[in-house]
Amino acid sequence: MKIFIYLLLLVPFFGISQKNVMYTQRVFPKVDKVLEFEKAISAHAQKYHTGEWSWRISEIASGPDAGGYQISEGPSSWDAIDSRGNLGAEHNNDYYKNIAIYLTERGSSGYSTYQDSIGTVALNDWSEKISITHYVQKIGYGTKVWNLLQNLSPVWKALGQSVAVFASNNSGQVQYSVVKRYPNGLKQLAKNSNSEFKKQYELIHGNFSFEGYTDIMQNYVAEQWSELLFYRKDLSSK
Repeated sequence: MKIFIYLLLLVPFFGISQKNVMYTQRVFPKVDKVLEFEKAISAHAQKYHTGEWSWRISEIASGPDAGGYQISEGPSSWDAIDSRGNLGAEHNNDYYKNIAIYLTERGSSGYSTYQDSIGTVALNDWSEKISITHYVQKIGYGTKVWNLLQNLSPVWKALGQSVAVFASNNSGQVQYSVVKRYPNGLKQLAKNSNSEFKKQYELIHGNFSFEGYTDIMQNYVAEQWSELLFYRKDLSSK
């Protein structure tokens, strides 16, 4: 019994130290300064963002943020982020004097946590081409959207899809990001038909269960949108 109680006391520590936190930043270079921006951010990443804090940079190829770049840092833990401290004057000067000068005022940043009980692939099992579908929940309906994603998980597995799910954390609208990874390229998209998805959903959850899925989408999801992102190894430090 004493051992069991001791393990329970360790649960918060495990939760804090678990490396499941991703930090993402989206930046948008000026149209006529893209090449200068890419040169500057590549040099910055190689010099200041290595090891646990390496940068994985992707260009956003479609959707409302097309033309922007996503900078992904992690995975890390809240404990490590807490103790990281200021990155220093040299780092900050390099970013603001050599990169920010090429950026528009548009941008965003935030933290999210990997949901290992829902996804079908490990957090670090990266792919050069991905799609992200954002599910923004209506206020008070987090459980509904969570259950929707839980129901999708076995369907993704049945369809052979590599999916990682992230939940936003203290970063604007409450949302889930469903990241589909395409290790064999975008040709995998040709296999993802809506009819096959519905068929697999009802095979797993029962006849007419798809109506429950559409009901949640219509009534409890405030917003949904998707995009394609392509990894830029030449800009990244990971």
